[in-house]
Amino acid sequence: MDAPVARRLSGGRLHLSHGPIDVILRAWGEAEAVRAAEAAALALFPGILPALAAELPELRRPVAEGPRLQHPIARRMLAACLPFAPEFVTPMAAVAGAVADALLAAMRAAAPLERAYVNDGGDIAVHVAPGHMLAVGLAADPARLALDGALQVTAASGIGGIATSGRHGRSFSLGIADAVTVLARDAARADAAATLIANAVDVPSAAIRRVPACSLDPDSDLGERLVTADVGALTATEIAAALDAGLARAESFLASGHIIGAALRLGGEARLAGLPRLPGP
Repeated sequence: MDAPVARRLSGGRLHLSHGPIDVILRAWGEAEAVRAAEAAALALFPGILPALAAELPELRRPVAEGPRLQHPIARRMLAACLPFAPEFVTPMAAVAGAVADALLAAMRAAAPLERAYVNDGGDIAVHVAPGHMLAVGLAADPARLALDGALQVTAASGIGGIATSGRHGRSFSLGIADAVTVLARDAARADAAATLIANAVDVPSAAIRRVPACSLDPDSDLGERLVTADVGALTATEIAAALDAGLARAESFLASGHIIGAALRLGGEARLAGLPRLPGP
């Protein structure tokens, strides 16, 4: 296992990487508070990957089977996925968000901050103190890093996590969404919910090619389940049906209080749950 790497980026950002974990974070506040927050993140970060790797067999078990986990971040992953246990989901659905949450929690415990974010591969934990605002870009197509707006997060919004999932992301998807962005109280819950909503954006179509997840990655927690490998040209009717299926799941998560809002995108079309409109650029 390679050693963790930390390097300073422009704009006051800090880049932390260790194997598959790739984090960019930033804090705002008094200079001493920012230094203390960054030091806390740097102290926590090296132990995360070894700890999660040690529990990987349990983390790949379906939540409904009751994985037995010890590390606080592993338990955070499980807790985020438990509300969705009637569906197939493993704690791995919340891994990036849970890591972001843990780093942000360490930063906030170290010093009072005006604003902060921890972006773990696109799944973002955010903190905004009263009287402050944080603008977060939203991706219409994560594969091209194409932004179609910015979300303004305030303390009153209740938003502590933003996650995006879909067939263009780092993980396999059972659905065909270009992108599903979820807002929730924390990044781990947003991460898990985005995964499941993206899975639900689906429709039977000859234009969709699916393959067993294990044929792409023998270690995938999805095993023999069919994941989306390619999507050809869809009809307008197919796009609408797929988005409506995903919207139904998003609205059920919204009604149960698991998420604050969601934006679903496919083929240039969009659906919203809990949001009055797509944020403007």
